[in-house]
Amino acid sequence: MYARALYEAARERDRVDTARDQLAELAAAMETTPELEAFLANPQLDPGAKAGVLEEVTTGADPVVRNFVRLVASKGRAGQLRAIAEEYEAIVDREQGRIAVELTTAYELGDEEAKAIVAKIEQASGRTVEATRSVDPDLIGGMILQAGSFRVDASVRGRLNRLRRELVART
Repeated sequence: MYARALYEAARERDRVDTARDQLAELAAAMETTPELEAFLANPQLDPGAKAGVLEEVTTGADPVVRNFVRLVASKGRAGQLRAIAEEYEAIVDREQGRIAVELTTAYELGDEEAKAIVAKIEQASGRTVEATRSVDPDLIGGMILQAGSFRVDASVRGRLNRLRRELVART
């Protein structure tokens, strides 16, 4: 609900990308500073104190973001800012026809191989794909594709695990 409200307010002012970037920076600050996140998540602390800290943290941010963060804090939801930032990112991607995917392979893909895989995903999804790549040699071969909660495990390790479960189930 909060992420959608921020999206609507930012869209009205043509600040969607600015809000995305600044909210992501705030979420990253919370992730790298556990004390800040613990402070904001503590239900025993006064929402006004949290709003004051967030006011300082967002100094120089776009007014839409500053007002949004102040509102979230006043409603006692400051501890949920990281989750709200993730949801906002998902809303922006959906509205702009983008999809973020994590492509994990057993070995480092060449640029041409990665482009070919991304092109197939774009063709199948009808969206622009922003892919991040990682390597996990334990996959043995193949790949794992993760897009939000959707996961496709086409790795050799995944196939072996499925085969093992099937064999155990039949005995």
